[in-house]
Amino acid sequence: MHRTLEITVPASATDALQQQLTALDEVIGLSVQRGASCKPAGDILIVHVLNRGTDEVLRRTRAAVPDPHALSIVTSEAASFISPTSHEAVDDDRDEAIWEEMESGLRHQGRITTNYLLLMGLGGIIAAIGLVSEPVPQAVAFVASAVIAPGFDPMTKVPLGLVLRHWSLVGRGLRSAAAGYAVLIIAACLTMLLLVATGESSATTLATNPEVEHLAHPKWMELLIAGAGALAGVVMLAAFRRSFQAGPLIAMAFIPAAALIGAGLAVGRLDLAVEGLERFAADWGFIVALGIPLLWLKQQFTHRRQPLV
Repeated sequence: MHRTLEITVPASATDALQQQLTALDEVIGLSVQRGASCKPAGDILIVHVLNRGTDEVLRRTRAAVPDPHALSIVTSEAASFISPTSHEAVDDDRDEAIWEEMESGLRHQGRITTNYLLLMGLGGIIAAIGLVSEPVPQAVAFVASAVIAPGFDPMTKVPLGLVLRHWSLVGRGLRSAAAGYAVLIIAACLTMLLLVATGESSATTLATNPEVEHLAHPKWMELLIAGAGALAGVVMLAAFRRSFQAGPLIAMAFIPAAALIGAGLAVGRLDLAVEGLERFAADWGFIVALGIPLLWLKQQFTHRRQPLV
C-alpha cells in the first residue's frame, strides 16, 4: 500500500523541506498547514508518497530537522492514489515496510501485556491437547495454537534489533519471548497434568504419539519446511504483509515444541522435555539465522538509513 505521512516540523524548516519533497517524483501529493500543530509546535506537511520513496522522504526530513525533539511523524496507509499524471509511477510501486512500522508492529504484537500472556497460555493449552490427540483433531489443534499464540513477533525482534543495532529492541524481544513462552510451557504442563488426572491421557500416550516423535526427531523434510516458514515470516514482515503471517506460523513447530516441554515435565519424561526444547531452539534459530541476512540486505539495498528513533 502507498503511504500518507503527516510530518510536523518547526516553521523555520518548512520552506526548505517543502522544496526538497516537491522535487521527489515519488511524492504524489504535498500540502502544508502552517502553524497547525500545537504539540510539537510547528507546521504540518501532509505527504502522499509511494512506498519506494518513503525512506527518501524520511531521510530528507531528518536532515532538515536536526533536533529530534522538534520532529513528529505519523504514518498511515493510503488505499489508493488516483493521479492520472503519475499513473505509471503509481503502478510501479513496491511492497515494503519502513523500519519504524516494522518496529511499531512488533512492539504492539510482542509487548508483555495481559492479553499477550493470556493468548500465549491459551495457545499452550490447545497445543498440549494436540500432542495427545488423534491426527485430525491434532492438526486442528496445532494450526489453532500457532495462530492464537503470538509467539513469532517477539522472536523477530532479535534479528531486527541486531541488524539495526538497536540493543534495547533485542532486549525487549528476549524478555517478551521468555515471559510468553514461560506462560505457554506452564499452561501446557498444567493441561497435561489435568488430562492425566482425569484419565484422558498418560505418559505412554504422549510418548507414543506419532507427531511427538516427529517433533522430537525431525527429519530434513520437516526442518526444511520450518526454515522456509521462518524466512517467509520475516519476508512478510518486511513486505508489510502481516495479514498473511498465519502461513509461516503453521509451517513452523515452535508452539507445539514449547508445549512438549511442559507436557514432558508434567508426565515425568525429562527426555521429551529436552527434545521439545531442542526443536524449539532449532525453529527460533531459523528465524535468527535467516532473518539477519535478509534484513541486512534490506538495509544495504532498500532502506539505506537508520530508523529516526
